[in-house]
Amino acid sequence: MASTYSPSLKLTLMGDGDQAGLWGQTTNTNLGTLLEQAITGVTSITMLDANYTLTSFNGVSDEARNAVLVVTGANNAVRDLIPPVVEKLYIVANNTTGGYAVRVIGATGTGVTIPNGATQVVYCDGTNFIAASAAFTNGSVLGVAGGGTGLSTLTANNVILGNGTSSPIFVAPGTTGNVLTSNGTTWVSSTPGSEFISGTRLTFNQTNAPTGWTKSTSVDNAAFRLVSGSVSSGGSVDFTTAFASQTPSITISSISGSAGATTLSTPQIPSHNHTQFTSIGTGCGCFAGAQAANPSPGAVTGSTGGGGSHTHPFSFSSGSATSSAINLAVKYVDLIIAQKN
Repeated sequence: MASTYSPSLKLTLMGDGDQAGLWGQTTNTNLGTLLEQAITGVTSITMLDANYTLTSFNGVSDEARNAVLVVTGANNAVRDLIPPVVEKLYIVANNTTGGYAVRVIGATGTGVTIPNGATQVVYCDGTNFIAASAAFTNGSVLGVAGGGTGLSTLTANNVILGNGTSSPIFVAPGTTGNVLTSNGTTWVSSTPGSEFISGTRLTFNQTNAPTGWTKSTSVDNAAFRLVSGSVSSGGSVDFTTAFASQTPSITISSISGSAGATTLSTPQIPSHNHTQFTSIGTGCGCFAGAQAANPSPGAVTGSTGGGGSHTHPFSFSSGSATSSAINLAVKYVDLIIAQKN
């Protein structure tokens, strides 16, 4: 079977029984020469102010198989560089003189125009030649569309911000301590704390208010009270006075007094009665002998008294007592109140 050739790189495809004794040589040419050209080969093309068709051979070195095409020569107009219309990737450098572009295009289909002095990656899809990158020049500015910035220099120590299809914009650091914050549209350098709304009040454990804040001096030597409703202030005793070390004492010099006299009324005395005794004697009404010594009981009076309660008033003049010391000198940390400007 006769040998054939691959469509794009034109490598030798040996048929069964073909090239007896030459397989090693052909294989070495395929791998060591032709594939190397396709992957790493660089060839120089000299234009003579005319279109130029690349050589393309089966199984041997040529111009079209190389990876990089460096085009030189002097042109007085835009000229065409014509590779084979097969699937292939090229890096093309237009180093011609005269200031004209070079167009990479096949015998049919569309092509890519490379400006004078520029280099561009192009490929053929088997029909047309297409730009795989923007054209760029060594030392020149690469535009945003080509993956560059469109700038030849970048401002030192600035933050770069995207700007659509235009060159990027920059944010300068500003003053020491600034941070990058969003204003809802873009990014800006601002002082820390600018996220607090003007009028916000906070406490700080320091003598002076931070930059951008104003210390409140309307309240001093006072405690904080946590509330669930509206805030207010109150009280009249200073914190250090109310919580000072104190020894409360109570002194009573003596206790004295007396119960007042109370005359019981009939309802207040216990209920009782009285027995009446009758004496036996002579006509003179005198007790005589045994009879006088032992009178006989007579009539009994009716009961009186109600057994009611009563009170005794009491009064005293003064007294004294002492108490132990109480230490209310609690530890504390001073805070200030400051308001955001």
